[in-house]
Amino acid sequence: MDRQPPAYRLVRRPAGAAEPPILDPAQAQVVGHSGGPLLVLAGPGTGKTTAIVETVVDRIAGRGLDPGRVLVLTFSRKAAQELRARITLRLDRTTAEPLALTFHSYAYALVRRESVLAGAEPPILLSGPEQLQEVRRMLRGEASDGARHWPQRLRPLLGTRGYAAELRDFLLRASERGLDGVGLARLGEQADRDDWVAAGRFLTRYAARFDLAPVPAYDYAEIIRIAGQVLARPEVRQRERLAYDVVMVDEYQDTDPAQEDLLHALAGDGRELIVVGDPDQSIYAFRGADADAIGRFPARFRAPDGRHAQVIALRTSRRSGAVMLTASRRVAARLPERAPGGRVHRRRAPAGSPDRPGSLVVDGRAGPLGGTPGSRAAAGAVRRGRSCRGRR
Repeated sequence: MDRQPPAYRLVRRPAGAAEPPILDPAQAQVVGHSGGPLLVLAGPGTGKTTAIVETVVDRIAGRGLDPGRVLVLTFSRKAAQELRARITLRLDRTTAEPLALTFHSYAYALVRRESVLAGAEPPILLSGPEQLQEVRRMLRGEASDGARHWPQRLRPLLGTRGYAAELRDFLLRASERGLDGVGLARLGEQADRDDWVAAGRFLTRYAARFDLAPVPAYDYAEIIRIAGQVLARPEVRQRERLAYDVVMVDEYQDTDPAQEDLLHALAGDGRELIVVGDPDQSIYAFRGADADAIGRFPARFRAPDGRHAQVIALRTSRRSGAVMLTASRRVAARLPERAPGGRVHRRRAPAGSPDRPGSLVVDGRAGPLGGTPGSRAAAGAVRRGRSCRGRR
């Protein structure tokens, strides 16, 4: 007689509400901000995510805002997921709509909604690999037709994956800076670059590839540009602005010019707009990020009375002690000053007890942390383009 195996059921343990953190004075100032644009300068370990989460919680639980009227934008899906999880734990409840979105998710939702309202088929959003595949398909077709649109020296490259990937990245950077195919070709003529001219004309053909298709498909750069065009319509822009009472942006240094323009169309009317960024980071420049956007923010996003946006620097470090901060500050001193108000954001102080002994590791070689030797090692790593990390 067969014995019935015991039945097991996995039960997720419910997560309790997160306890409210203890905020430092600068974080409390961010949370208490009311009305108008605000730029928050926040280096690593200064509690920027906590400040964002607590600001959202204050608006919803403290001031009674509908969660649907709070919009948080960030650069990556991972960052958006982390923000959503932390906000949900602090609120101890779920919301009907996600509070944190990437710029691309917001742009796609906007374009899709407007397409449905207009009675058209909603567009498809192409992933990065799908876009590369589309570029390769078109290049192979043009190569088989003799590649008459391309300079002679580039024709042997059209069938290679490497050139397709480089061309795709180049077109993304052009689109992020507001250049369509005609504009890119004109720029190539002015710079005497026949490869830019050919790329611009290819971009025109690429943009027209779905003119006859029943359902349009756009890549990530195109969807930001199209969302900007949608927001350029006064009735749409007014409707979107009325939909939100507060807009927040995380990792502002990772935004590109097209995303900056989209944000200005959405929240450039002097409303409560809080952006958080580190002016000493520019790790996504290869994707088109423009770290100088932080320096432009106070003048471009002005208060209703015309004054520049307020600036607050988070200067309490919870990740590094005084010695590590001294070493990192000496390295950062070599970087350009993008932030308004000089280097105030770099003058961070450690939270809690004084420094414990530590060491600085550069390419696996340990050296004393603090003073001249450690800072020289770190600066040398920067000059050589190598990694530098601290060990506590």
